[in-house]
Amino acid sequence: MKESEFDTCVIGAGPAGLAVARALGERGLPYTHIERHTGPGGLWDIDNPGSPMYESAHFISSKTLSGFGGWPMPEHFADYPPRRQILSYLTSFADAYGLSERIQFGTAVRDVAKNVDGTWTVTRADGRTSRHAQVVVCTGSQWHPNIPEIPGDFSGEIRHTVGYRSSDELRGKRVLVVGAGNSGCDIACDAARAADHAEISMRRGYWFIPKHLFGRPVDTLEGVGPRMPKWLEQRLFGTLLRIINGDPTRLGLQKPDHKLFETHPTVNSMLLHHLQHGDITARPGVLRAEGRTVHFTDGSSNDFDLILLATGYVHKVPVAQAYFGDEQHPDLYLSSFSREHQGLFGVGFIETNSGAYQLFDAQAQLIAGFVQDSRQGLPNAERFAGMIRGDRPDLSGGLRFVDSPRHTGYVDSAAYTKYLTKVAAAMGWPTEGRPPALRTLRGKETVA
Repeated sequence: MKESEFDTCVIGAGPAGLAVARALGERGLPYTHIERHTGPGGLWDIDNPGSPMYESAHFISSKTLSGFGGWPMPEHFADYPPRRQILSYLTSFADAYGLSERIQFGTAVRDVAKNVDGTWTVTRADGRTSRHAQVVVCTGSQWHPNIPEIPGDFSGEIRHTVGYRSSDELRGKRVLVVGAGNSGCDIACDAARAADHAEISMRRGYWFIPKHLFGRPVDTLEGVGPRMPKWLEQRLFGTLLRIINGDPTRLGLQKPDHKLFETHPTVNSMLLHHLQHGDITARPGVLRAEGRTVHFTDGSSNDFDLILLATGYVHKVPVAQAYFGDEQHPDLYLSSFSREHQGLFGVGFIETNSGAYQLFDAQAQLIAGFVQDSRQGLPNAERFAGMIRGDRPDLSGGLRFVDSPRHTGYVDSAAYTKYLTKVAAAMGWPTEGRPPALRTLRGKETVA
């Protein structure tokens, strides 16, 4: 049989998988959708086994800029929606586009294997197999914790925040949170309120961006006023943050060793509040542990019962690691298209400085456009296949990201979106989905 006679397999029904399923469905393309959990939503369902979700989690991008094309988040949502609202949004999205009824829930994938003829065999946990022309892996990038070694011998409890659920776990304990990413700061604030004593350790100084400025969600200020070069934006916004937040060293924080936007943004208004009120203490990096005592790189030390490692995740793809390569950052064209293996795609592995859902939507639309035009044998599909193999655009936006594993392959959202939009326009592909009232059936638009 010809490759085009097989459908596309979508693995995972979190936000990335739902975006891909909608994009394929809009074009009337056949697909198989597999999800190991019992419902859609991915990690935003706190009951999904292995999810890193915790009770106090909120989006770090605002509702205004976080919805999929054609399906904005409701006006009654909070500016930064809590986890329950995000899950309800994803569920409503899946229902509105008829995605849920096509998902094989409760079905785990054991393995993805490339066949000699270029097709792909997907093997489920129970041994059943299916053959597909393409596979889109949407299993997410926050399931496999990065666990650094704490030198020495700590006699208390050490665990990664992937298993953290609520502040109840912190009561009556002396807690050290290691790491100042967005979830680390959230959990540190939980500790500030609930633990007997709370401290946060960070290896470097960070820029803390408040969630609101001038009464508006901070990300909605992007594009307000005249456009300016990135260096000027760094200088002006950095000056504004110094005026608003003051000198971070007076709170025990280290001075940032990089310019604004050169690391993944830490969008948090509450950590500084708790530092200012003495609810939590800031420490530099961990040097070693002895018994219950943790020593820090500045020579200070303190005793703790629990160390929570908010040290991020690696981008493992257990179902197809041999084809995705590097666990830290797979080498994917536009963070979606396998350069080495035709017909293999991934959505949900992009590392950038903005909200993710609109980017997932754009990636899904490009994949669906490429699949459709490939099935029809159109010349632009072959042209795009050549770009997948050889095009390596600079998507840094002029930023020099810090030298850390997380920032390997990191892209500036504005630069990424601009380039992706340019490529999509050249191919004649959209970059966002449509409202559910407009459906595409065999290339013809109809009203549902």
